[in-house]
Amino acid sequence: MLTPLSWLYGFGTWVRNWMFDSKILKEEEFDIPVISVGNITVGGTGKTPHVEYIVGNLASELEIAVLSRGYKRKTKGFVLANSKSTPDLIGDEPFQIYQKFGMKVHVAVCENRRKGIKELLRLYPDLQLIVLDDAFQHRWVKPKVSVLLTDYNRPVYKDKLLPLGRLRESSVQVNRADIVIVTKCPEDLMPIQFRIVTKELDLMTYQKLFFSRYEYGQLRPVFAEDAPYQASLGAFTSSDSVLLLTGIAHPRYFVRHFRNYPFKVKVNHFPDHHDFTRDDIKAIGEKFKNMAGERKIIITTEKDAVRLMHNPYFPQDLKPFIFYQPVTVKMINGLDDKNFIEEIRSAAGLQNGYNQDELS
Repeated sequence: MLTPLSWLYGFGTWVRNWMFDSKILKEEEFDIPVISVGNITVGGTGKTPHVEYIVGNLASELEIAVLSRGYKRKTKGFVLANSKSTPDLIGDEPFQIYQKFGMKVHVAVCENRRKGIKELLRLYPDLQLIVLDDAFQHRWVKPKVSVLLTDYNRPVYKDKLLPLGRLRESSVQVNRADIVIVTKCPEDLMPIQFRIVTKELDLMTYQKLFFSRYEYGQLRPVFAEDAPYQASLGAFTSSDSVLLLTGIAHPRYFVRHFRNYPFKVKVNHFPDHHDFTRDDIKAIGEKFKNMAGERKIIITTEKDAVRLMHNPYFPQDLKPFIFYQPVTVKMINGLDDKNFIEEIRSAAGLQNGYNQDELS
């Protein structure tokens, strides 16, 4: 029953892309290098950690701004992140980026990316780079470098168009990307698996392919001022319990990480970008209270943590027991971190913190 709807949806996206390709709809270019990071699937490919990875490797040498639409925020128009920002004002993912980098990076949200870029350039005329978060479909801006992410566990070549699958547009549109990253790869990926994915993607000669995985850091308390201790997963035994609390698109990769430990695991999953209500928090508290175990804690994602720390319903007695799991991106397949960043520098026309046009 969904197949005809998928065809209709696919035709609509084809017409839109054809209008941009035929210059009927105009893409706007900017003098400043713009890097777009996005996907063609609905959520779950790791856009925010990869944006943080790019920004973290370049922020020490460049003045950078990150621009997002601020999905599910309760404001409209252009909003610049500052010390008074909350997830409600700018969205959970932009808030996570701002919280991580602070004043080292300018973080802003705007539904209209062209307007947002122009406002950032007005406010910060010395900007050297703008990173667009989740902007592969936002073709009104023509980026200098387009980075496309695809989940190793659900690659674009095995998916179908909405609503039959999770593709926002045809997998043929992968050819618009300059760089493709296969994300969330397992640690023990074999050479034959690299070759299979490379063959299936069948990229053009001008496109660069990278593979990445997540590295997990030490657990951190969501409410640092209320945490009596630093939780260490290595100290937990089979007599302990962990409640995994997630509000992300695809929690399987996150959950699978904790299955490697001996403690008992329960999962409480909510939809992506979920706004936790009073009843939700109450139900979470009851589930945690009823869990068996000598020691027990709640572990959530970074994205969920930024929403929960600003949630007015979160009870004081539960705050010491909730932690979040930091993740960072690691490039694999023999291509070390420097190679990827050097490719970004080269494709964006950047060298040692300067635009190459300026050097010439």
